[in-house]
This record gives sequence, structure tokens and C-alpha cells, in this order.
Amino acid sequence: MIDRLEKEVDMLERHLQVLRMVLEREPIGIVKMSNETGYPHHKVRYSLRVLEEEDLIEASSQGAITTERTEEFVEELDDKVDEIIGKLESMKIDTEEAEV
Repeated sequence: MIDRLEKEVDMLERHLQVLRMVLEREPIGIVKMSNETGYPHHKVRYSLRVLEEEDLIEASSQGAITTERTEEFVEELDDKVDEIIGKLESMKIDTEEAEV
């Protein structure tokens, strides 16, 4: 159960790293992102597809670029991450209080 959550978090981290690269260097292509992140081309391509489906980036002839929705997403991201961290913190089991 926790392994799946960890894999999802790792994948989300990759998606956000790819998005960050697009924000900082747009337009940017798969090969350059792969070389700079160390992720294989297929993983970068998958992250780009996910980001495109979320309307956070779009393809151009020079590479990936941001969309009108990107700025709004980035502005809300920290609050969403903090909310998720709070939920995860509340899931911890205090071994001193719990009878194990």
C-alpha cells in the first residue's frame, strides 16, 4: 500500500520537475530534458503527455511551452502540497500511544 503511494509521489515529482524545466526554459524538447534530468526519453515523454492532458503545457515546433492555465496551477501548488502533507501527517501512528 505504501509502496504504491511512494511510486505515485515519485512520478508526480518527475512531472513537476519536467514542468519546472518548461517554465524556466520554454520552448524545450524531450532530448534536452532527458539529458539534463537523467530521466529516460520515454519517462519525459510520458510526463509531457500528462502535463499536456492537464492543459499545463502544449507542443510547439521548438518544444514544449506553457499555457494560460500554467500560472494558476503553479500559484495553487504550494497550498495543495501543504494540504496533502497535513493529511499524511495525520495518518502517522504514534507508537507510544498505540498498543503495538
